Amino acid sequence: MPPPPAGPPRLIHLNGPPGIGKSTIARLYADRHPGVLSLDIDQVRRLIGGWRERFSETGALARTLAVGMADAHLRSGHDVVLPQYLGRLSEIERFETIAHDSGAVFREIVLHDNKEQSIRRFTQRGGAMESGWHREVQEQVDRAGGVSALSAMHDHLTEALRRRPAAIVIASHEGRLAETYEAVTAALADPHLELPV
Repeated sequence: MPPPPAGPPRLIHLNGPPGIGKSTIARLYADRHPGVLSLDIDQVRRLIGGWRERFSETGALARTLAVGMADAHLRSGHDVVLPQYLGRLSEIERFETIAHDSGAVFREIVLHDNKEQSIRRFTQRGGAMESGWHREVQEQVDRAGGVSALSAMHDHLTEALRRRPAAIVIASHEGRLAETYEAVTAALADPHLELPV
């Protein structure tokens, strides 16, 4: 592993509606920044037996595991990027506390699109590389209420953002991965940079 970068490590929370591109951006960022942990909680969930039948319960277990993993990696002096929809303030604050307890900086970036586009992007997503996993998630969302569940998730995130003024909101437009990635890296390089929302 490369030596840790200068300055305190960062826990970079990439929030946003399901299907907005959080995991793709996180993987790309980690690929280009050796030593960064891309901590995808959905991938951790898949390591827990019975996750298909107990999706919500194993999600809670996976988040607990992710807290421990983030803490260990941050204490080693390396950054963690967490691509995870969190619509409840308590869950966001849980990871923020871990960052501070580890001596790290908490950076909160939200990839956002309007509700209609966000729902359409989720329901139409699923390329060859991710279609298996996406089908599994789509089935779980359908069981939870489908479009109504996605709409509620978007509303919860919008409400959470009203109470998280330090969060940086980046417009994520479909088909503009490179542009979104550049906006994320610019925000991380300069937290005071004005970005389009």
